[in-house]
This record gives sequence, C-alpha cells and structure tokens, in this order.
Amino acid sequence: MNTATNQASRWLFPGRRAGQPARPDHLSALLGEIGIPVAAARGAAIRQQLLELPAPVVADALGYHDKTTSRLLRETGGTWSRYAAGDHTRSPAGWAPRGTGDS
Repeated sequence: MNTATNQASRWLFPGRRAGQPARPDHLSALLGEIGIPVAAARGAAIRQQLLELPAPVVADALGYHDKTTSRLLRETGGTWSRYAAGDHTRSPAGWAPRGTGDS
C-alpha cells in the first residue's frame, strides 16, 4: 500500500494514527463519496455469508442476534436449517476416533 501513512501496518485499512485501523465512519464516508450505497452493501455481504455459513456461526462472528441471522437466512433462501449448534470441539462421552487402538 504505497498510499498508506504507515506501510508496515498490520491493518488492511490503516488509520491516520500509527497502529490503529481506519474508523468505520470515515470508511463509510469514503465509500459514499464514490457512489457505493453502504447500507445495501452491508446487507448484501451478510446475506452472502449466510449462504456460505450457518446462521449461528455468522451471528457469533459478527455480533448479531441469532434470530436476526435466521430471519435473514430465510429471506435469502439459504439451506442451513439442519445445522447442529453448540460446542463441536468436544467429543461425546465414550466416543473415540477410529484407529486410536481403543476398542
């Protein structure tokens, strides 16, 4: 990014202050200046995410209420209705993966 104030920044959109991202209201204003309807773009982006990921995952990642993402998913025509929400990092009691030597 040759135009960035700080070329070594870890931010995709670095702000004017070193080590800080650009402010959302500033980015919104810049997008508006070039004719991008920010609200419509945001809505389209979340609907696209809902077509690719389960509604609870999108809700958790973006800070939305799960009922909001479920409603948007229905409006979009998504097919994630059989997603089992919950903690998938733990195994059920008594379950062991195949090939571990436990029988």
